[in-house]
Amino acid sequence: MVESFAVLLMAYGGPSTLEEVEPYLLDVRGGRPTSRDLVAEIRHRYEVIGGRSPILPLTQAQGAALAGEVGVPVYIGMRHWHPYIADTVERIVADRCQWLVALVMAPHYSAMSVGAYEEKLLEAVRGRLDLALLRSWGDHPLFLDAVAEHVAQTLQRFPVPNRVRVLFTAHSLPQRVLAAGDPYPDQVRASASAVAARLRLPVWDVAFQSAGATTEPWLGPSAGEVLERLAAEGHRDFVIAPIGFVCDHVEVLYDVDVGYQTLARTLGVRLERPRSLNDDRTLIACLADLVRTAAAQRGWLR
Repeated sequence: MVESFAVLLMAYGGPSTLEEVEPYLLDVRGGRPTSRDLVAEIRHRYEVIGGRSPILPLTQAQGAALAGEVGVPVYIGMRHWHPYIADTVERIVADRCQWLVALVMAPHYSAMSVGAYEEKLLEAVRGRLDLALLRSWGDHPLFLDAVAEHVAQTLQRFPVPNRVRVLFTAHSLPQRVLAAGDPYPDQVRASASAVAARLRLPVWDVAFQSAGATTEPWLGPSAGEVLERLAAEGHRDFVIAPIGFVCDHVEVLYDVDVGYQTLARTLGVRLERPRSLNDDRTLIACLADLVRTAAAQRGWLR
């Protein structure tokens, strides 16, 4: 069906051992040293979730499933840890690929997030590949269907599902992205609205999570602030649906499953979370459609 094109899935990356936490943070921080206290805190978080980040094996599983769907090689590149995007590009070039469809495993675009992947990719490619980069896909019907299905399953855990307050969350970013008209917050809210419409939710919320450890303002409200406000208003049943994340990693397994669960117990409320999409069949079908569409638009399908 297809000749001489491949796919590159890009994700953030994460340490494979506790010993890798400090050098990983050094990479994330662009070579700036990390305080001992922060290294210890981040190492503790990874220790709690199993001693490593699951993001690489889960992205590899997504890639394997996608390769089975589209019938072309799928490569994996990480922004901040091994295998780095640049190293993976060298493999792609060595394998004599001519055309490459690349997408970040984050459905919503920001110049600060997806834009940073694009910069690393273009620097690595240096004109050696004909490149089709997909910048955002949070409005794809199959992605929205997958999220809606997982949220619907979670709501059924409650005795009265229609009384559950759903909080859709995404990774916070510094508020300065708004000054440049960054589309990220609007794209997150649009995805949440589309899922809420599929589920016919009478009311729902969008919040941000996992803000960085800096003094500058970050996008809000935070999920913690929303939980506290709604609990004070008398709400007792909640679902946090991390719509900005497509696989398990520390921001889900620790920030939600440990941090927000601890807050929920303090508030005396019940909090549940949908299973992460990971290699969900509907998500893979979404990725396959994105890849085929991009390849067809470039004339790469035979």
